[in-house]
Amino acid sequence: MSRACELTGKGVQTGNNVSHANNKTRRRFLPNLVNVTLISEALNQNVRLRVSAAALRSVEHRGGLDAFLAKADEAELSQRARLLKKQIAKKTAEQAAA
Repeated sequence: MSRACELTGKGVQTGNNVSHANNKTRRRFLPNLVNVTLISEALNQNVRLRVSAAALRSVEHRGGLDAFLAKADEAELSQRARLLKKQIAKKTAEQAAA
């Protein structure tokens, strides 16, 4: 499993540990990933995703998973999230037509 957020694409960054003596050694900055269960109102089901804490705040700010995925760029989304976005778009189009 990759260390990347499924919704925002935020992943591992690299940098330096810098000591008091100014010695530099390479290190990794890992994203704060959490396993969460989000509710899709359009699909009426729970979805388990591995997202960063910042993405979780963005989902809440935008008004839920459906609203977040509607505005999200597909290039940043994981394969599972892209599939979910398509399913939600299809379901909302069906509900709008009915």
